[in-house]
Amino acid sequence: MYELMVRRDFVAQHYLTVPNCGPENEWHSHHFDVEVALEGDELNEHGYLVDIVEVEGVLEALVDRYEDATLNDLPEFEGLNPSIEHFSRIFCTALTEQLSTARLETVTVKIWEDDTAWASYTA
Repeated sequence: MYELMVRRDFVAQHYLTVPNCGPENEWHSHHFDVEVALEGDELNEHGYLVDIVEVEGVLEALVDRYEDATLNDLPEFEGLNPSIEHFSRIFCTALTEQLSTARLETVTVKIWEDDTAWASYTA
């Protein structure tokens, strides 16, 4: 199995909407790190699992969407507590919709909200 990973960082804001989260219920920023891991059994005719330039382009467009945004204000978070669990699923879904994934077995997005906490979603 081949695996390719691309990573980017960005700052975005949110506030949790579930009760009794203390300071997390207040609007605040996180310096997020997002890791995109792609896995598959076969390489293409150029020896790539997927073209890293394509992955970087899709990833940059998604980072541009979320950078400096308040997640709560975005339509994809409507009715949701903007947890990193939801964020990783939303990010992964958007990524797979824009990426050529025919050769891929799995796509995993892991989002770190600080040095000690992350959530991931695998499609």
